[in-house]
Amino acid sequence: MNKKILIVGPAWVGDMVMAQCLFKLLKQRDPEVIIDVLAPAWSLPLLERMPEISAAIVMPLGHGQLNLTERYRLGKRLRENKYDQAIVLPNSFKSALVLWWAKIPRRTGWRGEMRYFVLNDVRHLDKARYPLMIERFMALGLERDEPLPRDYPLPELQISSTSQTAALTRHQLAHPEQPILALCPGAEFGPAKQWPEEYYADIANAKLQEGWGVWIFGSPKDNVVAERIMQATQQRAINLAGKTKLEEAVDLLSLASVIVSNDSGLMHIGAALCKPLVAIYGPTSASFTPPLHKAAKILSLKLECQPCFQRTCPLQHHRCMRELRPAKVLAAMLE
Repeated sequence: MNKKILIVGPAWVGDMVMAQCLFKLLKQRDPEVIIDVLAPAWSLPLLERMPEISAAIVMPLGHGQLNLTERYRLGKRLRENKYDQAIVLPNSFKSALVLWWAKIPRRTGWRGEMRYFVLNDVRHLDKARYPLMIERFMALGLERDEPLPRDYPLPELQISSTSQTAALTRHQLAHPEQPILALCPGAEFGPAKQWPEEYYADIANAKLQEGWGVWIFGSPKDNVVAERIMQATQQRAINLAGKTKLEEAVDLLSLASVIVSNDSGLMHIGAALCKPLVAIYGPTSASFTPPLHKAAKILSLKLECQPCFQRTCPLQHHRCMRELRPAKVLAAMLE
């Protein structure tokens, strides 16, 4: 009988993309393994584009919700699937509780939040040994102290022409005949991670002058920034921010010639689509969650105050972003 593993997935877009490294590693070690993922409903379009996943199970509770009764009911339902092992990627107590109630024989995760009685394969994280998030994910799929593979399996989302065409049709877009610059100017984390909107407009205008198309992506929260970029480009760009479902954003990004993005979930999606990508880092660090694609160019000024990991600039000058000029991004695009 094939081994069955349930993985409790992360709560953020970029983290879910990076979790594919673990899924691919498990399949490399055992091609017959069955991998199910317990994840938020929003992540289903990503998981559907990962061929390693057998089934996605919706976590009915939102990020931060405890609701012990609902977690118990979910755990009880999961018993029917008879999993051999569970791997929990979040570090919270509540994320592991469902696995205990599901009575999964082996429950693997990093030590944290007093999880000893709900996990029985508790690992002690050595951050120096596993500096990257993907290394911490993959290590949970290996035996204790087993070395990571020499060549990491990287995220790679599968796209179909049918889904691309459907996304184009819904948003009244023609299949692009000219190069497309995709801009991702938002960041859920906070304004400190956002490269100035006028800089995005500058590179948009430069490429529009060369005959490129420009598409702007983001969540509904990013629409204000996107509209300012639209105004600065005399409405010559196409604003898709807040208008696409996640699966449509993925399919449309797959048509881009180059993506320019802040450190965000869309950046990780762009990398997993294997697109040429310029990733702009300010208060965060690429040493933990870099874009996982060889054609990605990482730009960071490496100031003495970087990285601060703050949502807003604690020094109120935002130099890490403001001093990273559009000319550097344009040069990186040429490279």
